[in-house]
Amino acid sequence: MRERLAEAIQLRETGRAKQDQAILEQAKTLLLELAEAYPDDAEIIFQTAVVHDNLGLERESIPYYLKALDLGLAGPDLERALLGLGSTYRGLGEYQKAVETLRRGVREFPENRALQTFLAMALYNTGAYREAMEIVLTNLLETTTDEKLQYFKRGLLYYAQHLDETW
Repeated sequence: MRERLAEAIQLRETGRAKQDQAILEQAKTLLLELAEAYPDDAEIIFQTAVVHDNLGLERESIPYYLKALDLGLAGPDLERALLGLGSTYRGLGEYQKAVETLRRGVREFPENRALQTFLAMALYNTGAYREAMEIVLTNLLETTTDEKLQYFKRGLLYYAQHLDETW
């Protein structure tokens, strides 16, 4: 079973890298077979969610993400699942579910800037503009090598948390 899962993951990664729908469909077929044979294996269920996402079948990926989470997915797979599920909810316009899922991801994986960025976008969609801007500005200033931004970093980081204040 682990060899078949490794094969399916390799197919999925190759299909995604090459943007090859046929390869992704092969991976999906194999993962659906594995999911049926091993319905309580969190990793298999998670990979099944991801392949659906990779194929643009976001709505179909949601039950697999949720089941993988319920089965106790952990570690890097949990990190990726929260990002995948949160971004899928956001893309489908389910902004509150996106915020809840992505907040959990940021709580559990605070160094993951992709989770933070998707959270900022979902917050924007819910009208939480100040918090969204704070997250985006903080991430920009903590990762940029731009000299001009670095020169103003201290002040900009302060303002990122005090956007509504004036002198």
